[in-house]
Amino acid sequence: MRPGIIVRPAQADDLDALVDLCLEARAEAGVGAQLCTDDRGRLREQLAVLGGADGGRVLVATCDGAPAGLLLCRLVGPGLFTDAVVLGIEAVFVRPGVRRRGIGHALLQEATSWAETAGASEVYAAPLPGARGMQRFLARVGFAPAAAHRHVTTAALQRRLAQDAGGLAVVRAGAAARGLGDLIERRRRARERAAAEPQGDLRQVRSMSMHVNRAVQTRRPSSSSTTTS
Repeated sequence: MRPGIIVRPAQADDLDALVDLCLEARAEAGVGAQLCTDDRGRLREQLAVLGGADGGRVLVATCDGAPAGLLLCRLVGPGLFTDAVVLGIEAVFVRPGVRRRGIGHALLQEATSWAETAGASEVYAAPLPGARGMQRFLARVGFAPAAAHRHVTTAALQRRLAQDAGGLAVVRAGAAARGLGDLIERRRRARERAAAEPQGDLRQVRSMSMHVNRAVQTRRPSSSSTTTS
């Protein structure tokens, strides 16, 4: 760490400076609310909650006494399906004017030392697609891709699901209507064919066939009779 750079856990007196840093990061990333809210009061409260939560930590870096960067992280685990403890980095940001002085490295060193003490075996980070600076920095220090994140607002997702459900209902109703129509058509054609058949002649043929069968059966010689020539 270079002289004049100090990294430490944030205190209550640091909250206003941390809010400024978060808003700078939001403006640079260009992803808006995906990164953080622009409401200063709410953002201040969120930072205070993270810093005071069990396993949460807010680190602030100063350069020559002035706030220069921050790192937001928390320990995750063990959980229901794993015994592992990992460090999740929510955000890391260094002001443009003091970059390339080792401040980002110093923030990471402080975070990983704390994670190692807590028994965390791995470090994860979830940089947003628009946060190119954070992504480049993490790649340089050895972070590799592990998963892809996608984003949608709750309202937009609900609208899309409702539209898809409505479309499926229309398709199913149309298929059911076509199936019923086909069945009705087949029955109508069967009735027409039956009506076109010569029912009287058909009954007569069937009656003659029955008489012939009976006559043949009555004229067969029994098994006990003999023939003479």
